[in-house]
Amino acid sequence: MAGPVYSFLAHDHERLDDLLNRTLANENAIDPKAYAEFRAGLLKHISIEEKILLPAAQRYRGGAPLPIAARIRLDHGALVALMVPPPTRNLVSTIRSILAVHNEREEEVDGLYEASENAIGKTVDELLEMMQNAADVPVLPHNPDPKALEATRRAVERAGYTMQ
Repeated sequence: MAGPVYSFLAHDHERLDDLLNRTLANENAIDPKAYAEFRAGLLKHISIEEKILLPAAQRYRGGAPLPIAARIRLDHGALVALMVPPPTRNLVSTIRSILAVHNEREEEVDGLYEASENAIGKTVDELLEMMQNAADVPVLPHNPDPKALEATRRAVERAGYTMQ
């Protein structure tokens, strides 16, 4: 049974998926407003997991990180790197393919969300309140420099994915 943290974050996955779909609704162009909203939302979602969820689970496990934490952090690194260059259809396709695998890792039985809730136990409501009140993440302009794109490609490959 999904707890409140799971429900909160899985619902956010649905919201982000909808925004990403809207980004590509017009086959001739990327919707810059939908992509900007997706980008800000994804960065906030990752920030919540990195700054609130994973540290809380580790604290309640006596300092031991969740077994899935390292894999999740690799995915987060790839996704954050993909937010740097200006969006293209191929870039959005890469994001979509990573999120399909990543979101499954978080939402599956014994995935990040269930494991975190199990580790945290009774204080899950306090954690949920922190997540709901998390600040937005500052979003910098895209960096069109080819070096930024190459750094993005390396981060994606380090996480075990291929850039399209």
